[in-house]
Amino acid sequence: MQIGIRLHDVNAGLAPAEQTMEARAAKAREEGFACVHLALSKVMKGIDFDECALTEGLAMHAKRVFAQNGLDIAVLGCYLNLAHPDQDRLRDIQSRYFGHLRAAALMGAGVVGTETGAPNPEYKTDANTHTGEALDTFIRNLAPVVERAEHWGVAVAIEPVWKHIVYDADRARAVLNAIQSPNLRIILDPVNLLYAGNAGQREKVIGDAIDKLGDHIAVVHLKDFVREGAELRSVAAGTGEMDYTQILRFMKERKPCIHATLENTSNDSAVQAREFLQGLYGEL
Repeated sequence: MQIGIRLHDVNAGLAPAEQTMEARAAKAREEGFACVHLALSKVMKGIDFDECALTEGLAMHAKRVFAQNGLDIAVLGCYLNLAHPDQDRLRDIQSRYFGHLRAAALMGAGVVGTETGAPNPEYKTDANTHTGEALDTFIRNLAPVVERAEHWGVAVAIEPVWKHIVYDADRARAVLNAIQSPNLRIILDPVNLLYAGNAGQREKVIGDAIDKLGDHIAVVHLKDFVREGAELRSVAAGTGEMDYTQILRFMKERKPCIHATLENTSNDSAVQAREFLQGLYGEL
């Protein structure tokens, strides 16, 4: 397991000089991480990362920064709504994915990562989000992105999330079956498959995802959750209800050296979360 962190969680809230990509990368390495999830818009503020802005120079600079710090770019994040109903906006969104894929090829990023959206401009769960029509729309709009990934020789990875169109293992499997590309991969975040109605059966839910998607999982996201009324709130690993035995055993037995990035950490909890998970992993 190569454990990493979302770069925008590193040095969050500190002085601007500590929030540059370079300063965050150095801190991530100092804290013992091996890789990062890089969301450029959250690390380089004030820049519109359309296809024009994602230049070869930017990609090569990022590659050098992370190489100097011994960090892999596990995920280059592009979490935009591929089910947006406005066709002009959709074409712009797709072009941004194209730019991220080109940049990923130059950076040597593991995957370009995305969630799966909602069929409305607000990117919010509504009555149509879990419908077959919404899934068909997402597949149709994702297909040219995957085709461009094939062109650049990189992978695009979708992340199932209960509140989005691809909300469980079966829906993710349907996307894989429909597009049929080796360049389409999965980011598995076990907590994102949970909601109040199935959290009590989390081992079954996570096991189902591993069984149905395991061969296609390229990255794992690791966080925890606590219940707050009818909602689940994401928290740093080791501070909630999660039992990591199942997912860590899958990683150790079937995915040697897989990238696994922490989420929902703070400056105070990141190292503790990393050490907690590495301790569990080492005991398996």
